[in-house]
Amino acid sequence: MSRVWNFSAGPSCLPEEVLKECAAEMMDCNGTGQSVMEMSHRSAAFEPIIKDAEVRVRKLMKVPDNYKILFLQGGGSTQFAMVAQNLGIHTGKAAYIQTGVWAKKAAAEARHLGVQVDVIASSEDKNYSYIPKVEKIEGDYDYAYICFNNTIMGTHYEYIPDTGKIPLVADISSCVLSEPLDVSKFGLLFAGAQKNLAPAGVTLVIIREDLVCDLESCRPGTPTMLCYKTHVEGESMYNTPPCYTIYVLGKVLKWIEANGGAEGMARRNKEKADFLYDYLDKNEGNFYHATALIGSRSLMNIPFLTKYAGAENEKEINAKFVKEAEAAGLVNLKGHRLVGGMRASIYNAMSLDGVKALVEFMKKFASNN
Repeated sequence: MSRVWNFSAGPSCLPEEVLKECAAEMMDCNGTGQSVMEMSHRSAAFEPIIKDAEVRVRKLMKVPDNYKILFLQGGGSTQFAMVAQNLGIHTGKAAYIQTGVWAKKAAAEARHLGVQVDVIASSEDKNYSYIPKVEKIEGDYDYAYICFNNTIMGTHYEYIPDTGKIPLVADISSCVLSEPLDVSKFGLLFAGAQKNLAPAGVTLVIIREDLVCDLESCRPGTPTMLCYKTHVEGESMYNTPPCYTIYVLGKVLKWIEANGGAEGMARRNKEKADFLYDYLDKNEGNFYHATALIGSRSLMNIPFLTKYAGAENEKEINAKFVKEAEAAGLVNLKGHRLVGGMRASIYNAMSLDGVKALVEFMKKFASNN
């Protein structure tokens, strides 16, 4: 069977070059006679793999020297708790901008752990179809929190809020290394790897050194495993890390570097997104329309509805679209239930050819329906 065009929101498609290289090394990585899946994380064979991944992250993201890079487990959802437990320790107050499901869940987790959460802005009034403009955040907050790219709603920050001395925390899971990002403007960044970096299993955390505190200084009841200092001191090996995922991550980072780094990814991603948005905004008969508002649109996740949105047969049309698309080799296009319709996730590894194939299918489907 030939490869399909995979528009999954995550786990997502990976660069074919990386998949082939991993397959070639499955039985013997770097002449060790073993797979990375079998390696001890403490071995001399694995040490250069994790060190190389850290070096590449620091280079590609231009991470300043006063930031630590961690490879953790538990996904973004565990970071919701770790951020609150490690940073919400002085005034016990935090500012959250609520732009979708994941920011809302992060705020709920912080409240559960005893942090006073102030939702200083929200786009819930329009089903999270836009990013509120909050250029400056002030107050006695321990930190401010945003979700930089909203996978479900297809929105993205086109600016970075000015928080002054308040550490800014951002979930960049679905846009990490899709474009350049000034790390120095943030106190902490985290990203689940399963969208732009690697298979599911590892979470990248970049944290400014002054925000790394002892377990005794974290919020009461914080487990040892959920203290950032535990992992800083253990160099991401306090417990067994997801070795194979880190190995693949390193290869994806190498692929990104070979394709122009974050700047190259931004050019590639803008070209893909512009091609699809242009069709959605100008298609004949307005058969389709994008749900995210102009000025807040994601380059990574593009939800769209048909002209049947709200009609009795909407679900039937959507199901037909997804089924026929799959038959044409375009998979995982079903939209999230909170938005409906369809969603094309076009992460770094998705090519322009894949997006063009999708648009050609959309034209035929519109013509027939």
